[in-house]
Amino acid sequence: QVRMVESGGGLVQAGDSLRLSCAASGRTFSSYVMAWFRQAPGREREFVASISRSGDRTYYADFVKGRFTISRDNAKYMMYLQMNSLKPEDTAVYYCAAGTRMVPSRSSLEYDYWGQGTQVTVSS
Repeated sequence: QVRMVESGGGLVQAGDSLRLSCAASGRTFSSYVMAWFRQAPGREREFVASISRSGDRTYYADFVKGRFTISRDNAKYMMYLQMNSLKPEDTAVYYCAAGTRMVPSRSSLEYDYWGQGTQVTVSS
């Protein structure tokens, strides 16, 4: 199995940027497809972005296209989410997730391992 710890969250103003990190340990990191999800208070967890095992394919939710970039460094067992032009509606707890599917999925049900989350708060 793989264990993951997110970091990089915080309180920022609208228009600012943040870079979230997900540090993994355990089984070979490159064997997992990875994703970021988020959950705002009173709302269901939602897909943000996902990335293939090698990092050559990425997928995004429509509401973050052009603003967020997902990436990974398999040698360092790390995944990142660069978030630019942040909006108050981006406020949520952000989770990294790992799955054993061949292709990254937008469904949280397809991911087997989850980090504890990092809080992102964007003020207007």
